[in-house]
Amino acid sequence: MKSSHQELEDLKTESERKTRSPTSLLARAIRYLSYREHSRFELRRKLLPFAQSEDELEGVIERLLKKNLLSNERFTENLVLRKSARYGARRIAQELGQHQIASETIVQELKQLQDSEESRAYVVWEHKFGQISSDPKEQARQMRFLAQRGFGHELIMRIIKGKSRSSSS
Repeated sequence: MKSSHQELEDLKTESERKTRSPTSLLARAIRYLSYREHSRFELRRKLLPFAQSEDELEGVIERLLKKNLLSNERFTENLVLRKSARYGARRIAQELGQHQIASETIVQELKQLQDSEESRAYVVWEHKFGQISSDPKEQARQMRFLAQRGFGHELIMRIIKGKSRSSSS
């Protein structure tokens, strides 16, 4: 026998189910895409818990691709644009790889970043530290910071040793 509290909870749940119309998978996908670009892999992962079947999920994704509402290329361009001011090519490539973006697309996008890699790294370093340190511990800290941001070792060494200056300085 159910307690009165449990019966009340059951009624509440049942009434919520009746009053709230379930969001269709397509509507949910469009809502996600209206906030920002998503990769195919990311959108699939987000929609999977709400899909009735694998076929339904694939159908929605294919429909979005045909209508050009979902695009890995657009996602890649958007992510590179958002992240390039704060991160190096290595970090961006790693993140794109986690989204299962084709390696050809990653290479193509990162070629464009290589030209500005040194000036971007210098700006990131200057914003955080602003001056060259002679203390080895501080230099190591600055090197770790830039490495975590995805900049290459040779570039980091040039910045830490003061042999690199941004073209905008």
